[in-house]
Amino acid sequence: MSAKVSAPTHPVVITANRLTDGRAVWLTARNTWCERIAQAELFPAAEAASALATAQRDEARQIVIAPYATEADDTSHGPEPRLNRERIRAHGPSVLA
Repeated sequence: MSAKVSAPTHPVVITANRLTDGRAVWLTARNTWCERIAQAELFPAAEAASALATAQRDEARQIVIAPYATEADDTSHGPEPRLNRERIRAHGPSVLA
């Protein structure tokens, strides 16, 4: 049974994991992938599906794996994920090694 995913109501960033090393990456305005969320494009909610389709093409080309949209706020430091799980992915592990 699959979960129903509702359309976003806030702007989103598109995130995935890079296939070569598993690192979390974000889609930029130039449709490239960056390692810092501050460089990610913040897409209006209405453009989320189109941005995700771009990411899924990169998944088919085996550049990234499992891309998805997550809601984010526009801050003076760039996009900031609204969900705690996504903030941890963006800013590093919650424990020290």
